[in-house]
Amino acid sequence: MSKIMESIIARAKKLDKHIVLAEGEEIRIIQAAAIITRENIAKVTLLGDERVIWAKAGDTDLSGIEIVNPATSEKAEEYANLLYELRKEKGMTEEKAHIWVKNPLYYGCLMVKNGDADGMVAGSINATSDVLRPALQIIKTRPGIKTVSGCFIMGLPEGSPYGDDGAMVYGDCAVIPDPTAEQLVDIAIASAESAKDIAGIKVPKVAMLSFSTKGSASHPNVAKVVSATEALKARSDLDFDVDGELQLDAAIVPKVAAIKAPGSRVAGSANVLVFPDLQSGNIGYKLVQRFGNVDAIGPICQGLAKPVNDLSRGCSVADVVGVVAITTLQ
Repeated sequence: MSKIMESIIARAKKLDKHIVLAEGEEIRIIQAAAIITRENIAKVTLLGDERVIWAKAGDTDLSGIEIVNPATSEKAEEYANLLYELRKEKGMTEEKAHIWVKNPLYYGCLMVKNGDADGMVAGSINATSDVLRPALQIIKTRPGIKTVSGCFIMGLPEGSPYGDDGAMVYGDCAVIPDPTAEQLVDIAIASAESAKDIAGIKVPKVAMLSFSTKGSASHPNVAKVVSATEALKARSDLDFDVDGELQLDAAIVPKVAAIKAPGSRVAGSANVLVFPDLQSGNIGYKLVQRFGNVDAIGPICQGLAKPVNDLSRGCSVADVVGVVAITTLQ
């Protein structure tokens, strides 16, 4: 386990949060729930048929874990009414709400929306779109942000001169293919929050990345980053430093920053990197992960009013434990 993941789990244990695992009949989820409960990382609710869960659990100790079947839950009526009220202007009917509430992904999001759980984790057997759709419909984005994005926490090797105590945050590397300037603003704000809440970075320094530094090139792709940076700097409510447009070397290498962006509070010491599009973000984090032997933790969903995180369908039990710990910190 990486140093940063150890820190995330240690902090999660102090919070006493309640996480619902929507895919409760999946064996990896069952095994992870047992570990999470035994290690006091979070309180867990598994969604699914209790008979199926117990049969698959075998010798796995499920004591202390709540099991709820959405199809027979006493809360189903209350949640169906909540879903109807939330979505009636979008064509939701009472009959449809009673059907949809039996879907564990919708039931789990309704638990979170209703305050009966602090967050939800799913995705081990469901596609990302299926996990995020009910989250967007029910939980929605947090005030001041219209964009849901994804970030990675990069756990750098010990002694690395980059980042903040071995950690950096990369966004968006998972969700929005070609973000607008307005969406880049949301991504920057959400990534700075993730840096503080999850990576433990006290003072986020956000670099708005481009292939240009401070006007060294002219192109619509550069103009988008410049516009986003100007919009961020114009805000009076930011509690982090931001600068751009910056090439990667200017963002993280002090000697380069001194030449290309002298006087910048971010250049040369950035610990949060905002990529201009999904292609560069996805390629960038994977290059660092593979060539630099870096622990890439994520993708972590950010921008929602309450946390919902998506697992890879190839996730391990340890991955599930880690994502639950991250969700508690959000």
